[in-house]
Order: sequence, then C-alpha cells, then structure tokens
Amino acid sequence: MNEVKMTGQTVEEAIQSALTKLGISKEEAEIEVVDQGKKGFLGFGARPASVIVKKPLNPIEEAKNFLLSIMKQMDVDAKIEVKREGKNVEFQLSGEKIALVIGKRGQTLNALQSLTQLVLNRYSQQFLTIILDAENYRAKRKETLENLAAKLADKALRTNRKVALEPMPSYERKIIHAALMRMNQVETFSEGQEPGRHIVIAPKKNSYSKTR
Repeated sequence: MNEVKMTGQTVEEAIQSALTKLGISKEEAEIEVVDQGKKGFLGFGARPASVIVKKPLNPIEEAKNFLLSIMKQMDVDAKIEVKREGKNVEFQLSGEKIALVIGKRGQTLNALQSLTQLVLNRYSQQFLTIILDAENYRAKRKETLENLAAKLADKALRTNRKVALEPMPSYERKIIHAALMRMNQVETFSEGQEPGRHIVIAPKKNSYSKTR
C-alpha cells in the first residue's frame, strides 16, 4: 500500500492517521490536502478534514522487483546485489541457471538491462544509468572485446583493408574505441543505424568516410 485517503477532525489529525497507517514519517510522505474541513456551529455544518498521503516509490526497488519478476518467468532463481554510486546503479545477479539471463554474447542480458533502465527511470526524479551484470560477465566481455579489437586491428594492417565488426550496443563499441585509441596505425569509427550500428577498424593511411 503506497497511498491512503484519511479524514479527521483537523488536517493534522488526518495526516497523522495516514502516516501511521503507511508506517512512514511526515518527511518521507507526499501530502495532498483534499479538504480543510469545517468546525460548524453548535454541532451543525461540521465537515471532517480530508487528506491523501502517498509513500513515494523507491525507483531502485521497483526496478529490482521488475527484474525479479522477469527472472521468475524465466524459471531462474537469482539474487540481486545492488551498488549505487551517484547516478550509476549496478545490479549484480547470481544464482543457478544464470547463463539463461546472459544469453548468447550477452544479448539477453543487454535486453534486460534496457528494460530495467526504463522501469528505473519511470519512478526516478533524476535520470539514472543502470548496469546489469551476471557472474561478472561484463568484465569477461570487456576482456574479450579488447582482445578482439587487437586481433582485428592487426588484420586491418596486414591486409591494408578496413575491417567491420558485428553490431554492438553503444557501451561495447566504446570499449573497442578505447582499446585502439593509443594505436597510431589504425583508426576506428562507427557506421549504420541502431540496432545495426557497428565499428569499422581501418589503417590510418587509407581515407574513409567516418561517422563518430
């Protein structure tokens, strides 16, 4: 229960009754006075005060509950460890059948991350960025992408041709860009439209149309 409508002889009395029912303090509540009430005269015309008190939803808890419900439908019994640093929120998943949550090359994990991000910011008053990880998959994927970047950069130099990678989410493309940033012999740029946007690695001596 996140919202109650209460009446009382005074506004303060109605508010206090609502706070008690919700189990929160006044500082935590959103309060709307519906009717100030009226004392009446000689017992006639009296009208009770009426208020609506809301318990603000916790965006992180709502996102966590959403994710747990999805995993339940996937028949995955997982635990979620939450870490927050400023506007960045990390959900670390662990448990049995966690490979189902990751999917091929992290595709399922990426899709769940996008959906959870939408839920998180539906309830948040400020924009929050979420990283959804499972069994430290992100760190392993980062290492894989950095190794792939080095291998394909070498191929581009050996063949003197540009090399196109498969489509990737924006944060994975950033890993490739960062991995090759200090390599003076090649350059990287992105081509295509989402969700087919991909990175191209090219020898710097060749000239190509680039879209960063």
